[in-house]
Amino acid sequence: MKITIIGAGPGGYEAAIMAAKLGAEVTIVEKKMVGGTCLNIGCIPTKALLASADVLTTSLEAEKFGVSNDHTTVDLKLIIERKDKLVSGLVKGIEFLFESNGVNLVRGIGKLIDSKTVEVKRHDGGVETLVSDKILLATGSVPVCPEMFHYDGKKVITSTEALALKTPPKSMIVVGGGVIGCELGQFFSRLGTQITIVEMADQILNIEDESVAKQLLRQFKREKTKVFTASGVTDVNVQDSGVEVTLTNGKILAAEMMMLSIGRASYSEGLNLEKLGIKVDHQGHIKVDEKLETSVKGIYAVGDLINTPFLAHIASKEGIIAAENMLGKNKSGVHKAIPRCVYTDPQVAAVGLTEKEAQQRGINYKTGSFDFRSLGKAQIIGKIQGQVKIIVNEQDVIIGASIIGPEATDLLAELTMAVHFGLTTEALGDVIHPHPTLSEAIMEALHDVHGMSINKVSLRL
Repeated sequence: MKITIIGAGPGGYEAAIMAAKLGAEVTIVEKKMVGGTCLNIGCIPTKALLASADVLTTSLEAEKFGVSNDHTTVDLKLIIERKDKLVSGLVKGIEFLFESNGVNLVRGIGKLIDSKTVEVKRHDGGVETLVSDKILLATGSVPVCPEMFHYDGKKVITSTEALALKTPPKSMIVVGGGVIGCELGQFFSRLGTQITIVEMADQILNIEDESVAKQLLRQFKREKTKVFTASGVTDVNVQDSGVEVTLTNGKILAAEMMMLSIGRASYSEGLNLEKLGIKVDHQGHIKVDEKLETSVKGIYAVGDLINTPFLAHIASKEGIIAAENMLGKNKSGVHKAIPRCVYTDPQVAAVGLTEKEAQQRGINYKTGSFDFRSLGKAQIIGKIQGQVKIIVNEQDVIIGASIIGPEATDLLAELTMAVHFGLTTEALGDVIHPHPTLSEAIMEALHDVHGMSINKVSLRL
């Protein structure tokens, strides 16, 4: 079977390799960068910068651990160079995987001609016609930049330009207090930039548990980051000296630079969806069925093109599922448990429902929690802020969990598995967790659902 894939981001490249492993003849078309947004201007480079910020923070706190450190300096240029080197190596790794699995990579812009044909305008100026049995669309998304913000890539930027800055600005207004805004805002704050975050919702990280958002907000305030929630932007004035922003409450903010992080939109420009009759929803997402097949038989879509969370690990999973289904399997693209991760300090990670969502659905639930400050390992590494919270239904089944604290994004896997398989706190809490580890906070939170945490400190009146 021949398969053509348009887009070599996480969804596309993992689909290509899976399809090849299953015996298909695969061609993948990429107009820019193998690895897509995630690898080149998203997840990986952002976390590379944050890793440097973590080293800086550790260095500044070295004396707390009995280590003398008299000279700590920051060079953003070198940080960016390290990031670029990491990204380049990982891109080459994907290209090697293509080669070793027999995947044909065509560099150019692909568009649909019919349900079996893709036309590619190659970067070398040629035109190539690819005829295959099945087609997968995986072209991802782009940042949302409304005209009122006067985006110019210089004074008004997105995360793409922020990841390439050679010197930190003196001040920056971050419009949007979601994952990107919080992560990059904190990064530049720790490099000395005066950061102001503006968020329309009532809290930063507005899809996460309220208690988590409040703890992260406290951390930002300790770091002198200003945060305005329930605040929209009514006017933007770009000047030679910087950017002036007027909020809905009439307050005027000024900074050297403004970064937009207000969301992303599916990128399907030039694919010819309308001509082929591929249905999209009112937000521009391609409609797919449970198998991730579009309204046109034989054409599939995954990742940020469809109406599922815009997350690299979702795109990867959907790419694998689509590849399997194109080759005759019957896999479902409906996700039972979607992990959500934010790489701030402290980290934030969650899966399943928040308390607010449980309330909105009329679910009778209970919670258990445990603070990291009561944990030996957290005390040892000097990272005591945060907690684990577990949400269970009347049957004791874990339906949601949130973690804010050290290594939260790595700790979440255990709870993601619990939500996916519908495990109870009794079952998961019966598992022996190694000591001393951060994972013990999960065990204690599980026990706390029924008031049986051994090490939780409670105040009795």
